[in-house]
Amino acid sequence: MSAKPTEPDTIELTTEELQEITGFAAECARRVLPIFERSLPGDSRPRAAVEAAQAFADGGRRTQALRTCAWAAYKAAGEVTGEVTGEAADGVAGEVPGGAAAADAARAASHAAAAAYLHPKASAHQVKHILGAAAHAARAEELASGGGRDGTGQTLAWARHHAPPAVTAVLGRLPAAPPGGGRVGELIRDLDTALRA
Repeated sequence: MSAKPTEPDTIELTTEELQEITGFAAECARRVLPIFERSLPGDSRPRAAVEAAQAFADGGRRTQALRTCAWAAYKAAGEVTGEVTGEAADGVAGEVPGGAAAADAARAASHAAAAAYLHPKASAHQVKHILGAAAHAARAEELASGGGRDGTGQTLAWARHHAPPAVTAVLGRLPAAPPGGGRVGELIRDLDTALRA
């Protein structure tokens, strides 16, 4: 009787694939940067994360600065809605105009920079790292358009038609996207299903 492994099996994952996936994620996030910047024009953290992701996609190295940009954009998302500090951006309690949409736009940027750190594990969780930027960008569009599900069409359609070969190849090595995750999880599963078809 063999022992059951405690870690998922690994998958093949090249630097070139990571760069293509990260470039795709950066493009998805770039599409919704204006949503964040309309709410907080002085906060450059999400844009810096997208630019750092693009630099890696263009052949740059994975550096601590890239990881730091991902975390900074994530923190910006939490600050917009008061999740991090209990107060909205600029220390003012209450709602930032377009705050929920802006937060998802910042999360898209965070996911774009973090895509460079996709793990070569055959885990459904890794699908969220590949498609998280697209799903958060779609959710930002949805919220910015008033919360209706029709608002997700632009980014999801763009993602379906512009996903580079590395995205579909690596998705093919992974289990399907996991359940849960609310609306963003639903968008990840929808995009995962479409890209595998």
